[in-house]
Amino acid sequence: MSDFIDTITWRGMLHDMTPGLTEHLKSGMRTAYLGFDPTADSLHIGHLVGVMTLVHFQRAGHKPLALVGGATGMIGDPSFKSAERNLLDMDTLSYNVAGIKKQLSEFLDFSDTLSNRAEIVNNYDWMAGFTFLDFIRDVGKHITVNYMMAKDSVRKRIEDGSGMSFTEFSYQLIQGYDFYHLWKHKGVTIQLGGSDQWGNIVTGTELIRRMEGGTAYALTVPLITKADGTKFGKTESGSVWLDPVKTSPYAFYQFWLNVSDEDAEKYIKIFTTLPKEEIESLVDEHRNAAHLRILQKVLAREVTTLVHGSSEFTSALKASEILFGKSSADDLRSLDERTFLQVFEGVPGSEVSRLSIDQPVDPAVFLADIAKAYPSRGEARRMLQQGAVMINKEKWPLERFITKDQILNGKFMLIQKGKKNYFLVKFV
Repeated sequence: MSDFIDTITWRGMLHDMTPGLTEHLKSGMRTAYLGFDPTADSLHIGHLVGVMTLVHFQRAGHKPLALVGGATGMIGDPSFKSAERNLLDMDTLSYNVAGIKKQLSEFLDFSDTLSNRAEIVNNYDWMAGFTFLDFIRDVGKHITVNYMMAKDSVRKRIEDGSGMSFTEFSYQLIQGYDFYHLWKHKGVTIQLGGSDQWGNIVTGTELIRRMEGGTAYALTVPLITKADGTKFGKTESGSVWLDPVKTSPYAFYQFWLNVSDEDAEKYIKIFTTLPKEEIESLVDEHRNAAHLRILQKVLAREVTTLVHGSSEFTSALKASEILFGKSSADDLRSLDERTFLQVFEGVPGSEVSRLSIDQPVDPAVFLADIAKAYPSRGEARRMLQQGAVMINKEKWPLERFITKDQILNGKFMLIQKGKKNYFLVKFV
């Protein structure tokens, strides 16, 4: 059994913990849980710090539980939010919970043969039958309003005048009861969470102490930031999701490939399971030749493979290399339409009728008159003669006519003018 605290401390994944936790972990296999708010049917990379914490917890020989908040998701966690969230209906929540469960199973080992096998629980299972009167009588009486008001997440909303509904105010009590329920029925003694969850987590430890005289522990991980101060996990097009439909494996791979050198050194510790010695060696290698972007390439490979699998990583790598000329016509043809459009997003182009190449067309005529890739037939012809034109990654000779066989995916033709000047023809 390896040392979980030492591991996450070195990886920069420890923000705070309650006293006595280190000794508690060293005395045997322990069970910890981490909650996921099902506000969408997919996790995004902002959730990955918590997920990787569970991964390292299990690798250290302990038992991880992932709690998907079917009940708390109906309320919305108010922690450090400036306004109340929209409430979700049961059908939407059930759909979201199922999506998150499926994703978590890719990270954690749920094998029945393991003594520390992972489990997924849903707090709706024990909260649905709880009447309001029973809850305020059996649970609410143990935590004072003064205690709840003292939490930063509540106090800030009160002080800035935005206020907080009773629904949101009750969230920390319900989350605290989750911890109590899992402590009592599943032997869970530790709750993990982001640093913004500290107040909610210690409400749970307090509830366990007051209701049963028990002992429980809290551990929080830092909220990840980028070196330039912008929000981690966000791009111009929105969140980076784990769902390949919401964020393609290619776009996912590109996100990690394009992080800064400073962030790459931090992220490779947090978001991969590579051993310490290998990471330290990679960091040294990268610092000696930063222009090769060694860390970014390994980071992108590891996280894309972890989330989407090795075949999707290979496809994303192939798509990425197309932009730098390290590809063939067959590679280009193998891209699905969505990835193809993402690779060449922002590339200038034109729309052309399919009928224009129903019959073979002289390449200079096509490039200048039909596709408008060149201003004149003369310039197009000169470029073709010089071997400076590629169509679908094939060098195109002046004497070779263009036919409908050159249409990719039934829709596109890629013209390359020199090494990196692309022009995309879309057939309609």
